[in-house]
Amino acid sequence: MAVMDTTLRVTIDGEPPTVVELDPAELDLDGGDPGALVEIIATSASEARAGIRRFRVVIDGWAFTATVESARLAGLRERASRGTSASSAHVSQHIRAPIPGRVVRVWVAAGDRVELGQRLLAIEAMKMENEVRATGAGVVEAVAVAVGETVELGDELMTVG
Repeated sequence: MAVMDTTLRVTIDGEPPTVVELDPAELDLDGGDPGALVEIIATSASEARAGIRRFRVVIDGWAFTATVESARLAGLRERASRGTSASSAHVSQHIRAPIPGRVVRVWVAAGDRVELGQRLLAIEAMKMENEVRATGAGVVEAVAVAVGETVELGDELMTVG
C-alpha cells in the first residue's frame, strides 16, 4: 500500500511571502486563540480542483491571507511552470541570408519594433530583389549589414528579440 504525502504548504502573504510546509495536525484553524478570526476566502474553480484553499486570518488586529495546498502538488506545479517559463523566455531570432547576393534595401534599424512577416531588407541576386521578412514579432536588436554589402548564404543579417 502506498503512503500518501499529506504535508501541506502554507503561503502567508507579504513581501516576500512566507512559505512553510507542515503536517496538517500542526495546523489548528478551529481551536487556539479565541481572539483569532479565520474566514474561508472563495477560490476559483481551478484552484478548488487543485486543492488550493485560501483563508483570511485576523489575530490581535493583524490581518493576512494564507493559502493552503498540498506541498507535493505545489512542487509539481512549480517545476512545470519553470519549464514553461523557460520556453517562453526571451529568445533572439538571428535572421540569416536565404541566398547569396548584395543588400539593396534595409527597411528597419536597431530599436524598431517589427511584426511577423514585415519587410526587413532586400537582397539582389541575378537581377531580382528578394525580400527578407520577419519570422516573428519583436524589436530589432542589431543590423549586421548595410546597403551595398555582399552576403553569402547563411550570413547573419540582423537579430530580432
